[in-house]
Amino acid sequence: QVQLVESGGGLVQAGGSLKLSCAASGGIVSIHEMRWYRQTPGNQRELVAGITSGGYTNYADSVKGRFTISKDNAKNTVYLQMNNLKPEDTALYYCGADIKTWGVAATRAYWGRGTQVTVSS
Repeated sequence: QVQLVESGGGLVQAGGSLKLSCAASGGIVSIHEMRWYRQTPGNQRELVAGITSGGYTNYADSVKGRFTISKDNAKNTVYLQMNNLKPEDTALYYCGADIKTWGVAATRAYWGRGTQVTVSS
């Protein structure tokens, strides 16, 4: 069974940096896209950044120039380098991925449980 496990969250002062990781495991044939989302209480989940199997990246306007998404195909891991963090970046950050697994014809979306990022002013 596929699992996505995030790590790297924490408490940081405004202007600081954090690097999040999300490792996928469990019967994986291929990963088509991996994404980072974030959500704060009472608000909808926001797409922060995505990276395709071919390396194409996209970012939310609010994080362009500050966040960088990257991946390590050999480790089935996606990263989110977050620089110049702002208090409004405080949220629970989730990893999502479109994955094809053994014995299943279609690609499915999978989600991690999230890692908390808190930015103090």
